[in-house]
Formats: sequence, C-alpha cells, structure tokens
Amino acid sequence: MKKAFIVETSEAGSSARAGLIQTPHGAIPTPAFAPVASQGSVKGLTHDQVSALGAHLILCNSYHLFLRPGAEAVRAMGGLHAFISWPKPILTDSGGFQIYSLGPLARVRRDGVAFASHLDGSKLFLTPEDVLGIQLLLGSDIMMVLDHFVPFASPEAKVGDAVETTIRWAGRARDAFLKQETNAHLWAITQGGVVPDLRRRCTEELTAMDFDGYAIGGLGIGEAKAQLHETLEQSDALLPKNKPRYLMGMGYLADILEAVDRGVDLFDCVLPTRNARNGSLFTLQGIVTIKNKKYADDLRPVDETCNCPTCRRYSRAYLRHLYERKEITSAVLNTIHNLHFYLDFFAKMRQSIQSHSFQRFKLNLMNMLKEVNR
Repeated sequence: MKKAFIVETSEAGSSARAGLIQTPHGAIPTPAFAPVASQGSVKGLTHDQVSALGAHLILCNSYHLFLRPGAEAVRAMGGLHAFISWPKPILTDSGGFQIYSLGPLARVRRDGVAFASHLDGSKLFLTPEDVLGIQLLLGSDIMMVLDHFVPFASPEAKVGDAVETTIRWAGRARDAFLKQETNAHLWAITQGGVVPDLRRRCTEELTAMDFDGYAIGGLGIGEAKAQLHETLEQSDALLPKNKPRYLMGMGYLADILEAVDRGVDLFDCVLPTRNARNGSLFTLQGIVTIKNKKYADDLRPVDETCNCPTCRRYSRAYLRHLYERKEITSAVLNTIHNLHFYLDFFAKMRQSIQSHSFQRFKLNLMNMLKEVNR
C-alpha cells in the first residue's frame, strides 16, 4: 500500500482544502475531527455509535495504553483495532503532552524522558524509539513521534532547547521507523511556540526528513489569537502541500475555521465529549446548560435544527431530569448530541470547500458565533 494524501479540492484566496488521508484501515476525508478515545473508548458511547455519528477515525493515547493494559498485551490480543473493536483508522499520540503534564514527576534527558507513573509511582524511562515501538505494538494507523513540549510564555532559551530535542528525537524515531515493515504513517510534531525563527527552524528540519504528515504542536494554550493565526500562516507557508497537517488539541469552532483557512486538515479535542458529561450542549445559537431550572418543563429538543438521535427523540426537560439525577444515560445522550454537532460541522465545512464556498461558510459561522458571544 502506498501512503498518500490526496488534495481533492482547494479554494482560491484561501489555503482551505478538502482531501483524503489514505491509511491501512481506510481513507479519512478532510478536514476531519478525531473524537478522543484515550483509553480506547470515547467516553459514554459504543464504537458503533461513534461510527454512526460520522467519525472516520479516533485518537487513542499511547501513554495510557502503555501503562494499562500494556502494549504487549494489546498486541497479543490482535492489536488495538481488534482489542477495542474499531475497524476504522486510529491515530495514537506519543504521550509527550501527558508526560509533560506530570510536572515534577517527569524529567527530560537528551536521550529520552524519565518519569514516574501517575498510577503507582513506578520509575519509567522512554526513548523516541521506545515510543515508536509502543505504537507499532498497538498497530495504529497514524503514529506520532515523541516531542518535547514546553508551555506558552516559557523563556526563549527553553523553547529553543525544546526545539533541539524535538528535532533530535524525530530523527531517531524516523531512523527506527524506516527499519520496519509497515504501511502505517509516522508523523512529526513541529514545536517552537510563537517564536518565528524557532518555529521555522523546527519545521524546516522536520520537513527535510520527509515524514508522512506533520502536526503543529504547542498552540492553543494561552497565546493571543493574533499569535496563533500568525504561527498557522507561517506553518502553512513552510509545510509541504502534499502532506496532511494536524493541529493538536484545538476544539473551538472559531479557531478551527481560522486554522482550516490556513491549510490545517485534522483536529482533535476533548471539548465536545467532556462538556457533554458536564451538561453543556453545543448549538449554533449558544450553549444550552441543561442543568438550568428554566429547562425543567421545556419540551423542545436541545436544538430544533439538529437531526441527531438525541434531538429527534428527547426533550430538554428529560435531559435535565437525567442530568439532575446523575443517570448514566445523561452522559450518553448529551455526548451523542455534542459529537454529532462537531462531526456535522466538519462535514458541512468539507462540503463548502468542495463547492468553493468556504469563505462564505466561514463568514456566516463567524457572524453567528459573534452574535452568540455578545
């Protein structure tokens, strides 16, 4: 099988494009949104439900799966697709962000990262080759290299050190990957914060290694919107046009629209599923906070324009009742709605690019979002 990204349609005056990412478990139409299934499950839903809502891939967390049940155990049970019964593409992240989030429990060294398990405190050490090996055992379709992430507003010298480490680790992972017999993809992650020279150096060094795709890492964590947009524009100019681009962890619709306008193809975020469990339901008319007393006798659906299974059958009053009673069904029905909202948004955005009307689509959505936030 030939690894490929096909750009089907692009729009004049914009870098927005509709494409297909070819993987061993099927094609991913882009722009695409990956529901987060860190432990091998999208919280609250079965995989049949996730698929029926229109998801073409899910994101699993190699760090969590490495700790439990273990990559070797997953491999012995037929690989991740068989173990979790998901036949479509799977992207596994490297766990770099999760290791960073361990704070004082993690220490970056030249050759890898030493950390203590958040489960039992056991001492662990992973190299870029180890992280690749974990993902190979899992059998994911798109594997991410181990990178070094530092938070926004870190001193420039610290950001520079992270860039050096990210480049070095990416090269080691690529060398190890080229020795494997696999049709899976290996994607690199560009770092550099919002420092143009560092972002440029990291991107140019990684693109010279010719990975199958590229993530734009370290954004959406506190920088000003102008800085986010400038960095995305810089990345658009530097990243190869024939490779997919992935903006990690970005979930707000306005940011997604701006990113797609600047050539980004793939997104993931816990926002729709986490907010659903917290009783925040998304509509283009604003968020419906279902616990509010005003919905106690409201027989309307969450969104009268929505065709998801939740809105077709259940009222706001019933959903409030379930949430107030802490019923498991509350999380299920709320997650169905929010995930449908996101996946339907991406499908319509893709259609707008295919029909060369993305700029009108973006303008209309931006105006609606501004009205909601007034």
